[in-house]
Amino acid sequence: MSDKQAYDATRIQVLEGLEAVRKRPSMYIGNVDNRGLHHLVYEVVDNSIDEALAGYCTSIDVVINADGSVMVEDDGRGVPVDTHPKYNKSALEVVMTILHAGGKFDKGSYKVSGGLHGVGVSVVNALSEWMVVEVKRDGKLYHQKYLRGVPEEDVIVIGKSEGTGTKCIFRPDARIFETTAFKYETLATRLRELAFLNRGIKITLADERTSDREHEIFEYNGGIISFVEYLNQNRTALHDKPIYFEREKEDTSVEIAMQYTDSYSEYVYSFANNINTHEGGTHVVGFKTALTRVANDYIKRNNLEKGDVKLSGDDIREGLTGIISVKLMEPQFEGQTKTKLGNSDVKGIVESMVSEGLAEFLEENPKVAVAILEKALNAKRAREAAKKARELTRRKSALDVGTLPGKLADCSEKDPSLCEVYLVEGDSAGGSAKQGRDRSTQAILPFRGKIINVEKARLAKVLKNNEILSFITALGTGIGDEMDVSKARYHRVIIMTDADVDGAHIRTLIMTFIFRYMRPLIDCGYIYIAQPPLYRIKKGKAEYYVYSDQELSAKLKEIGDKGTMIQRYKGLGEMNPEQLWETTMNPETRTLLQVTMDDIIAADEMFTILMGDQVEPRRKFIEKHAKEVTNLDV
Repeated sequence: MSDKQAYDATRIQVLEGLEAVRKRPSMYIGNVDNRGLHHLVYEVVDNSIDEALAGYCTSIDVVINADGSVMVEDDGRGVPVDTHPKYNKSALEVVMTILHAGGKFDKGSYKVSGGLHGVGVSVVNALSEWMVVEVKRDGKLYHQKYLRGVPEEDVIVIGKSEGTGTKCIFRPDARIFETTAFKYETLATRLRELAFLNRGIKITLADERTSDREHEIFEYNGGIISFVEYLNQNRTALHDKPIYFEREKEDTSVEIAMQYTDSYSEYVYSFANNINTHEGGTHVVGFKTALTRVANDYIKRNNLEKGDVKLSGDDIREGLTGIISVKLMEPQFEGQTKTKLGNSDVKGIVESMVSEGLAEFLEENPKVAVAILEKALNAKRAREAAKKARELTRRKSALDVGTLPGKLADCSEKDPSLCEVYLVEGDSAGGSAKQGRDRSTQAILPFRGKIINVEKARLAKVLKNNEILSFITALGTGIGDEMDVSKARYHRVIIMTDADVDGAHIRTLIMTFIFRYMRPLIDCGYIYIAQPPLYRIKKGKAEYYVYSDQELSAKLKEIGDKGTMIQRYKGLGEMNPEQLWETTMNPETRTLLQVTMDDIIAADEMFTILMGDQVEPRRKFIEKHAKEVTNLDV
């Protein structure tokens, strides 16, 4: 899909200026917290990926430097440095200092571009304390430095060079961002994803801030086939190799890789120009339509089931891990977060490709076909059983909002945006919470024991769990495909469990259920985790509550430990209502952690490791992260 036309200053087109970026950074990068910080790196890396898609770049190096700056270097063509005809300055300076200036707006330079909003490297420059760019072109090494987006000097030649490429080094501006500390794992997840989606490219990531200098190389010649294998490494596959389809039509290329496992969940992820299309789109519709039709045709043609059997889309996608990746010249993004592909022609391309390719695969692999379709038929039977269970519970009013669960202590306020519900571990803590709460806005729902692990059970079995039914009823949204988050009765769902191993397990079980069946609650920012104190310190008439061993040491150093009484809270039930209110429930003094999901694929992987059937991945995870545990009460 590359075009070998000349790439020089005449290809750099300017759309608008850069004046407002530092005044309103959130308009350009979403926000100024961790997500916005890491977005800076992605913007620079996207430029290198664009060079790879055009056929000119094979390797990208990313380094988190010891001083907190980041370097991104590629072996692409190098940003043009000759004089721009309109601005009478180096094209490099134009690209770095003027918003929406770059080669990706010219179809002759890039057929496919990965940037979603196209804000480009100039925004990174504007939001950096300093930035240095070096370009290798024509045997020379060009250099320019910027301070908060303003060039400190003209573009100059500082030496000779072999080959071509661009190197950007920048340090985020602490005046702009809430934090300037990059997270290695966050960057690794995205860079690994880009390496999977762009077969053959080599991306390295190194962290110079630590003594062990963490370092990884992401290079996958199998592309999205390797991606599916990576996602399924902690699951049991029903067939050895992923099924793979590829097609190119005019300026659009489509790749699909898929593999079935014995899981009860669906893991299908879609991308357009390397952008994760969380909200789906035409490429996903085409895929799902073809998948369901081919499966039903095969069952009918081969008499796998008596009668007129019709699998639903959910039936045939149970246990499916799939990657849909399309690359096209002018993607049309729609939806609330602009991550839904709207190009109508893509649906037909994907649908015909999957219809032909999957039908051929099933005919050539009858044993695999039977294994896949028997699983789908079992899913159909379970779905029908779950439907009966839902209808039965509705008749009993268990899922009817008009009849709330008896153990729910509801609040009097009716505006959901002002209401919150505490999911509290145990009747003892539930009793304290009910007595200590603000009855106008705070509801309490006690949980007895541990709920079912939904990672290991189908919905029909899940719906037999009383604690889960109470939660679904209290929320009022329904679950799965029937869920309507606008009907949520509370806009803050606060998980409050003990600070011990059992409490952590219960919290993880609740989070797994929400992630699998009520994910919109996370997307809307409605899920929180309460932070109860670990210690109560009493010295004379003064009382202090601290939330970690580090805080305890600091407080004891401050007040002295002679004559000091220290109480370690083993559980929420040890606090009386006044203490629970003061430390954990009072909106003016409490600490809540909001649950967010920057990367759905990483979240999927984490829940599979922690709650899935395979023990070995869980053991490795514990061994790797054991040192990070600061408070463990066994």
